[in-house]
Amino acid sequence: MAQTRIVVGGISHETNTFSTSPTGLEAFRILRGEDLYRDEAIKSLVRRGIDVIPTLYASALPSGLVEKDAYVHMKESLLGQIEAVGRVDGVCLFLHGALEVEGIGDGESDLAKNVREIVGEDVLISVSLDLHGNISPELLDFADILTAYGTAPHIDSVETKVRAALLLADCIKKNMKPVSVLVKPPVLLPGEMVVTDVEPASGLYRKLREIDESSCVLNSSLLVGMAWADTPSAGASVIIVAESEDSRDEAYLKCCDLARDYWDKRSEFRLEVDSGSIDETIRMAKAYPKKPVFISDSGDNVTAGGAGDISLFAERLISLDVTDAVVAAIVDPDAVTLCKRAGVDNSLKVEIGGKLDIVNGYPLEIEGKVVNLSEDGAVIRASGLDIILTAQRRAFTTLDSFKSYGIDPLDREIVVVKLGYLFPELRGVVAKALMAFSPGFTNLLLDELDYKNVKRPIYPLDKDFSWEPP
Repeated sequence: MAQTRIVVGGISHETNTFSTSPTGLEAFRILRGEDLYRDEAIKSLVRRGIDVIPTLYASALPSGLVEKDAYVHMKESLLGQIEAVGRVDGVCLFLHGALEVEGIGDGESDLAKNVREIVGEDVLISVSLDLHGNISPELLDFADILTAYGTAPHIDSVETKVRAALLLADCIKKNMKPVSVLVKPPVLLPGEMVVTDVEPASGLYRKLREIDESSCVLNSSLLVGMAWADTPSAGASVIIVAESEDSRDEAYLKCCDLARDYWDKRSEFRLEVDSGSIDETIRMAKAYPKKPVFISDSGDNVTAGGAGDISLFAERLISLDVTDAVVAAIVDPDAVTLCKRAGVDNSLKVEIGGKLDIVNGYPLEIEGKVVNLSEDGAVIRASGLDIILTAQRRAFTTLDSFKSYGIDPLDREIVVVKLGYLFPELRGVVAKALMAFSPGFTNLLLDELDYKNVKRPIYPLDKDFSWEPP
């Protein structure tokens, strides 16, 4: 009996269509061939004695539309390697679910369609997805198995990729032909309102485990969607992988039940932390007796496609005479260069920010002293406020993120980060977390965004309508 052969690869990007910064090829980190063997999902297949053929895996920080030439370059490389392999028993794709390509649209469906055309109808295709993917029904025309993260903040990304790989391997071994079904409740919520260990989300995600215990079900997923993608498929998705075509109807009914539960609870979703305007959250932070207080500059959240260069928080902290505070960070390579020319302990006048997001931000002129330099950035102190400047967009999601800038955030009174919800490590150490309703490409107030392409009606953009699963 011939050894089972599985091709592995993918292109993963969370696209923010409101961003005016396109995503080029240089933004992607691309792993090829042997470098992919360090991936846990591939290791899990190798341990099963499977012949794994790695192609490429490309990923980039969330940002604007992916340039068509960049996507086509990566796609053609991946497809070319699949064509060169010859006989395969399965394909495992590591995707996101919110990839949008200039002039093409839904990147996941386009990629899966092209893979299917190469391998034929009999070869199984398995896909791993982010919980914030916007799933088009078309994707299910080309992929047999779809499975998504079950946590936000994400702590199960590795487990999800392993699950996609092993479900594929098991179905090949048992000669099964699984079928995935999809129901999309018309709900479009920011991820910050659907934290999976907070009700009502936690109860809904517990139901996935109950569904998975059903005899006809291989796996179930509930995807919140990517709110800052103005696309027809934007919004929530319930996906269930049935064992076979014979189980499709039963799986579909379960899909409908969970989708209806999500719809029924749509008005119960809330932010998990106290929130307010920029000035309100600054005042709340100053009044809190313990430190550090982290404030999320949610409208400029780089982990969801924000530009990361809106300087409004820095401006307001200076105006309100706040000291013992840090802004992490403002991306501005020109300002970093000027700080490096000035040198540590020297003062300069410099404009920061307002160069990437010119829709919601503007340059802020400050006069301050350079207090630290790193390979990627600088720290400038203005009126007692430390502002981290970076040469590239960066997400400060861990304590280590601050180290190269000579800052211990636990010793500061207020730390502003360009995130939405805090990532797990920070959530565990802050005295208090606050969420600011700030402007930007990731504005939490969805009514303020100019949606043109989402399928209407959809909650909360529309509120006075009823829905039942089709």
